[in-house]
Amino acid sequence: MWAASSALALDEKNASQLKVAIFSKHLHFLQGEALAKAAKEIGFDGIDITVRKGGHVEPERVRQDLPPLVATIRKAGLEVPLVSTDIVDSDTPCTEDILKTLADLGIPRYRWMPPGGLKYNTAEPYPAQLERLRPRIAKLAALNARYKLSAMWHTHSGVDYVGASFWDIYLVLKGLDPAAVGVNYDVGHATIEGGIGGWINSFHIMGPYLRGVAVKDFMWAKDAKGAWKAQWVPLGEGMVHLPQFFGMVKAAGFAGPVQLHFEYPLGGADAGKKTLSIPREEVFAAMKRDLGKLHGYMGQAGL
Repeated sequence: MWAASSALALDEKNASQLKVAIFSKHLHFLQGEALAKAAKEIGFDGIDITVRKGGHVEPERVRQDLPPLVATIRKAGLEVPLVSTDIVDSDTPCTEDILKTLADLGIPRYRWMPPGGLKYNTAEPYPAQLERLRPRIAKLAALNARYKLSAMWHTHSGVDYVGASFWDIYLVLKGLDPAAVGVNYDVGHATIEGGIGGWINSFHIMGPYLRGVAVKDFMWAKDAKGAWKAQWVPLGEGMVHLPQFFGMVKAAGFAGPVQLHFEYPLGGADAGKKTLSIPREEVFAAMKRDLGKLHGYMGQAGL
């Protein structure tokens, strides 16, 4: 039960201890010092940098462009706890360049497995496909171990996606070192795939493979054609059971990193656009509002 006074804490940053990074996709309209300054003023502790096609750093230029950007962010007093990549396995172009650069910069983790990175062939038995995937992931795990890095499989929802069901992730990762390959648990996507209790089971099955948490909210709504679809909404306005979720995060002994996403309509910031259709001030105000709510939820859980 929440007391009235504790409900007020939902907008207080000091209500929580876990550090929160912003997914830099939502600040693609800013570069360099302006990027760091905005993230700092909104209230974030760090930035999850997009090191992928169309991101803040193009994979082909990671060796040249990531070090100065990281230096700028750190100079502003922010952390770079992870980056987000298009890496699917060790054969993805530029993978080793990215890993070597992260190791050189002391960035310990990266998000791996972009949306649609792996899809099932519906004409073939799924178990056989997972068995073929295991050696590929084992090879990536070995590469991560060499550079002392942790790859976090970012979980998505969607038809035919490998990993939309957490049980296939569990089968693929089982037996591999959780320090080398783990999961970035996106509670929004997990709730879409298992709205009643499936998201709870999927969280628990990850066990030691839980390496990161991504936060967003959604609700089911009909589109213009009358089809039910998941629609992203501001934090706390949807169907994700955030107080319950963060209680589970606390019980799991999770220590970060947490990333906050803004996928609902936000003038193009939601889609990673480099030009906005609404004033920046509106974007920043929405981000600050959601961040305040996130700190409150975490604070209520003692995080």
